[in-house]
Amino acid sequence: QVQLVESGGGLVQAGGSLRLSCAASGRIFSFNRMGWYRQAPGKQRELVARITSGGSTNYADSVKGRFDISRDNAKKTVYLQMNSLKPEDTANYYCNYDEGIWTKAYWGQGTQVTVSS
Repeated sequence: QVQLVESGGGLVQAGGSLRLSCAASGRIFSFNRMGWYRQAPGKQRELVARITSGGSTNYADSVKGRFDISRDNAKKTVYLQMNSLKPEDTANYYCNYDEGIWTKAYWGQGTQVTVSS
């Protein structure tokens, strides 16, 4: 089992920045992927950014150039630095962990990000 605890959400004005953190605990394999998804009211959950234990990253087109995902493997923590935030970034952000495309996914409880215009 893997447990994920998120922090760092909140309310920010458009153009501002926030940094999300997600700490993993439990059975963590040396190869894994950690990432952030988000879900706005009435919309499907979507991938925001993901990073492997080796440091490979991928981003949703809507956040490229504004968001940066990083991780500290020693701390088993992944970060999402969000800059130039827009009202359309408003959503509940969920941390995600898995060990590959066909493996079980684990989810955090979610942290709310609200961007005011």
